Amino acid sequence: MDGNPVIEMLGRRLRLAVIGGGPGSFIGGMHRAAARIDDRYELVAGALSSDPERSRQAGEALGIPRVYTDALDLLDTEATLDAGADVVAIMTPNDSHHEYAMAALGLGFDVIADKPITNTVDEALDVLARVEETGLVFCLTHNYTGYPMVRQARAMVGDDQLGEIRLVQVEYVQGGKAREDDPGPGEDVPWRYDPVRGGPSLVMGDIGTHAHNLVRFITGLEVSEVAAEVGHIVPNRLVDDYAGAMLRFDNGARGSFWVTQAAAGVENSLRIRVSGTRGTLEWQQEQPTRLVFKPLDGPAQLRTPNGPGTLPLSARASRIVAGHPEGFHEGFANVYSDAAEAIAARRAGVVADPLALHFPNARDGAIGVRFVDAVMQSSEAGGTWTNAEFS
Repeated sequence: MDGNPVIEMLGRRLRLAVIGGGPGSFIGGMHRAAARIDDRYELVAGALSSDPERSRQAGEALGIPRVYTDALDLLDTEATLDAGADVVAIMTPNDSHHEYAMAALGLGFDVIADKPITNTVDEALDVLARVEETGLVFCLTHNYTGYPMVRQARAMVGDDQLGEIRLVQVEYVQGGKAREDDPGPGEDVPWRYDPVRGGPSLVMGDIGTHAHNLVRFITGLEVSEVAAEVGHIVPNRLVDDYAGAMLRFDNGARGSFWVTQAAAGVENSLRIRVSGTRGTLEWQQEQPTRLVFKPLDGPAQLRTPNGPGTLPLSARASRIVAGHPEGFHEGFANVYSDAAEAIAARRAGVVADPLALHFPNARDGAIGVRFVDAVMQSSEAGGTWTNAEFS
């Protein structure tokens, strides 16, 4: 990414406030780092924990200028300041996303939120309606959409290099919850293990939404029906650690979907294969700089960041010359940076670069929650084909 279009449009960086992401939060550090990489944001305020003292200590340790001990107080106060925050980033437990997003949008803040957008379809529709009513920017941080080779795959599908999509296979396999003593007896149960806070399905909220979003981002297709099984493979576990589904898409294509967090020894294996009438694309997150294209009538080809055959959407997402690795942090930063351009353009009253508008938004988030709901309905009905359309 070249230059700083945010400063060019506004004459300054966007002022960012963060809610959540305090001590012990992996994703909080990712959000803050992503905001810094392209220098389009200035972190001005934060409420980093629901515990007031932990929030104060964490904010001071990070050097945040204005530290709050309550998220709603942050929103109310920042909205009144002449140099208050422009954008609010939400990285709290899933059950609070709706409350904070609605409050932030109601006060005129653009919003960046961790996934899933909410725990329920009704809440997701609520947020989407508020976004459409206000015209504010809402960015959902499905960060895998920011990887250069994922964007290359999207661009190649859009360029008709695969022809008509016929088959899609996606899997997201982790091993972090493979142990039978996780969580251990007597431990404080993490919020993700609480269906009220984490949502109706641990595995679907944590990684199933990522896999589904990746399919939609690359192919442009929508899932019309699912036949699914959701449950746990670790004995006596009370939350889901496995989900599998057959998919039917709106263009007649077929697909398979498999996600688990209980595959012992596996780290973070997100993989996708998309097959069309002219060829197949294959990508896996653990080798993020390699996109394999297998044409119908030719030898397999390799696409790499800024390598031969790079299309503009992918080139925009690469910061360094060909042959140098880029990964999780940079992909996350691409989503943040594109959102910054869209927000700055809205505030400056100008048209944003179309290549900056590929980040997941509130509609994508609502479609993702609808997919989770359809998967759960299908599983509860014994795996029957269930409507997954979003309307």
